[in-house]
Amino acid sequence: MPSLKAFRNRIASVKATRKITRAMQMVAASKLKRAQDAAQAARPYAERMAAVISSLAGSMAGNPGAPQLLTGTGSDRVHLVIVATADRGLCGGFNTNIVRRARILIDALLNEGKEVKIFCVGRKGRDQLRRLYSRYIIDTVELTGVKRLAFSDALGIARRVLDMYADGQFDVATIVYARFKSVISQEPTAQRLIPAPVEIAPPGAQAAVGIVYDYEPDEAEILAHLLPRNVAVQIFRALLENAASEQGARMSAMDSATRNAGEVIDRLTLQYNRSRQAMITKELIEIISGAEAI
Repeated sequence: MPSLKAFRNRIASVKATRKITRAMQMVAASKLKRAQDAAQAARPYAERMAAVISSLAGSMAGNPGAPQLLTGTGSDRVHLVIVATADRGLCGGFNTNIVRRARILIDALLNEGKEVKIFCVGRKGRDQLRRLYSRYIIDTVELTGVKRLAFSDALGIARRVLDMYADGQFDVATIVYARFKSVISQEPTAQRLIPAPVEIAPPGAQAAVGIVYDYEPDEAEILAHLLPRNVAVQIFRALLENAASEQGARMSAMDSATRNAGEVIDRLTLQYNRSRQAMITKELIEIISGAEAI
């Protein structure tokens, strides 16, 4: 049985931990609203741009003069998997769920005989993936010093990806991130970036691939700017979704940790009181026994 001092030290330690988890929960709650608004504001633009690019990819399929960013290299032998996670922990299963989704994709590609290269955005994803896939990791980007995500952060990542594609280092690029749904729900998602996925309209809906676009001043000039920008926009959207998902997951995890700490304190307090009462009872028995012996 631990001593009373050990119980007091343990209770004080758990109370200090509860203060930390409660403070982290409040900080995550304050950051969540801004991150959620940014993620939701980015969705319409990113989704509409993706729809336009997908429509163009479908209409230009088989065209030998189409840009490779739109139609691909004609091969899918080498795959680049961009795994976007957080740089910090203490956010429940947020990072683990993204890595699990990435592992499913990587294992499926390897089983098909494809060559896989991994580009990690976030330290936690790299730390988990290098245990099994260290030989496939080619680069890592950490955003630890970034307090508020900006398009320039995604643009830097997009340029590195586009440079690798221009050098012929991969044929297909896919980004894995967590799509924010609610504070308690973040959906790991794998989205293909390069080449643009072809949009398939559901039955009964108007097929977007049938839309004809007019270009001014020149189709080649517009696509030369639009296609790289689409890659940056989709990466930026993924980073914003991740930021909101991370804060939501951290808020939920810290709330659970705070409640668990309260339960531990209650249990330790009960054990402390029982031990204290037992010691008092033992001392009384010893005093009474000594008095009777006299």
